[in-house]
Amino acid sequence: MNPFWTYFWPIAAAGLLAGIIAGTMGFRRHSLNKALAAGAALSVAAALIWHGPLGASDRFSSTVERISRQTLVEWEMPHISAHLHRGPLSRQLVLAGTADDFQRSELARIMSNVPGVGTADWTDRLGGLPLFAEAGVAALLSFLVGALLAYLVELHRRHNAQWTW
Repeated sequence: MNPFWTYFWPIAAAGLLAGIIAGTMGFRRHSLNKALAAGAALSVAAALIWHGPLGASDRFSSTVERISRQTLVEWEMPHISAHLHRGPLSRQLVLAGTADDFQRSELARIMSNVPGVGTADWTDRLGGLPLFAEAGVAALLSFLVGALLAYLVELHRRHNAQWTW
């Protein structure tokens, strides 16, 4: 399975669930701002807990680095090493070792296609967007989808409430 998907699906599910619950409570009790703010904070907190204390970032980085090593072995480049940029952890793969110019450009292109890798480069000066920031954005986007679903359900409920059979 794709390590990118295995990292982000629990975050998306938590954000979606928080959006549905916060939206439902906010629309029914007419305290929408408080409910949405609490739900957004809860979804981001869940994403950060998933990233750090629950160990998803460690599993993600070990899986991506294992796949990268396998790719390098398949391409018969055992003297090249690859690891994800850390401090903070991002999806940039840092390559190290001896290679000529052609090998450097092609290996960067090939390693960029490894699942879960954003970019591959031979320097680690550009870290890219930290993985925990991507997790927070994913949580907020799925929270908004959940809030939209709650809004649509509430519209349907209010529309049906006008009919008295």
